[in-house]
Amino acid sequence: MSSNPDLPPRLFDRALLGERLQRAQRLGPATFLLDRAAEDLADRLNAVLRDFKSVAELGTPGEQVARILSERFDRYARIDLPARETEPLALEAQSLDLVMSLLAFQFVNDLPGVLAQIRRALRPDGLLIAAMIGGETLTELRQSFASAEAELEGGISPRVVPFADLRDIGALLQRAGLALPVTDVDRIVVRYDNAFGLMHDLRRMGATNILIERRRMPTRRSTMLRMAETYQERFADPDGRIRATFDIIWLSGWAPHESQPKPLKPGSAKASLEEAVKKAKG
Repeated sequence: MSSNPDLPPRLFDRALLGERLQRAQRLGPATFLLDRAAEDLADRLNAVLRDFKSVAELGTPGEQVARILSERFDRYARIDLPARETEPLALEAQSLDLVMSLLAFQFVNDLPGVLAQIRRALRPDGLLIAAMIGGETLTELRQSFASAEAELEGGISPRVVPFADLRDIGALLQRAGLALPVTDVDRIVVRYDNAFGLMHDLRRMGATNILIERRRMPTRRSTMLRMAETYQERFADPDGRIRATFDIIWLSGWAPHESQPKPLKPGSAKASLEEAVKKAKG
């Protein structure tokens, strides 16, 4: 954890994240979540009837999004999230019309700070659109590990990262000063023969435990086996295969501009809720 009270707490070891992503490349990466998010991004961009002249992609792993963007834009900037989050993003104020990021924000220690920097980098009426892992992702694995550790080790250690939900993300967009914030979730349920197949895919995503407070000792074999048994008991389908939930949270917001719709001022509605309820009953 950070000793400086002015800095956000460090939940994630981002240097270790880089190592895990490199290992995933060596193993042969599992990209089905990133593939899906990239296709969804293409659809969402096509639905925005705007020409974006200055475009940046921020922190997305892999090359999937590059292929999508090269079809839509003549040029764009690819910007990495800094390994040390005390360093600012390489973004100039009011320099961009569009910022995109896929499956990177869930491992950012200071997401409010990153969103605020993106907001400053957007020109008026510029757009941020991003996707991150969140919600109920890996809830089955979290519950199975917790049950096994409580049963065999008398306590629970942090194993699955704490994921933000839709309400959290919407509040962060507003806090960053982005207008017209929108969030939605794309839930994917993937089936595996057993929990070890899921964990193999997580290694191939570079998505194994990078929590600062993670246990440093290897997991006991008995705990691992009991986790797999619990997973099978609680989350298997009739054919014996287990389910794993992945939630991709989509978020978007615009830099404020006078042309955007304005919310009604309090008390300015032409009809009261009470009158509407009376009409509905009548």
